[in-house]
Amino acid sequence: MTAILTDWMDIGPLDAIAPRGARVIRTSEGCIAVFRTASDEVFAVDDRCPHKGGPLSDGIVHGASVTCPLHNWVFDLSTGQAKGADAGQIATYPVRVEAGRLLIDMTMLAKRIAA
Repeated sequence: MTAILTDWMDIGPLDAIAPRGARVIRTSEGCIAVFRTASDEVFAVDDRCPHKGGPLSDGIVHGASVTCPLHNWVFDLSTGQAKGADAGQIATYPVRVEAGRLLIDMTMLAKRIAA
């Protein structure tokens, strides 16, 4: 059996993101949007819509989805898949909450940077 190693980085308190809001993490390879839903679920995805490059962190969060602010494409935050007739996908990244703090899996970010 192969062991899976992860390196979780603290990116701040959950309360720093309003319910149905987002926070942006800047990396050398682009920005990642971290979303908090109304039910306190958290998701991390690429902040750039594949359609016209809109900043998804400025979009409207509804349920576990976000709507792009430029052209209304809707993405499932858990899978990154566009919904409905729209064709496209955004990358997703593991994120979790521990003791009120947001942690993101740096292993996945490192793979993004290496690609």
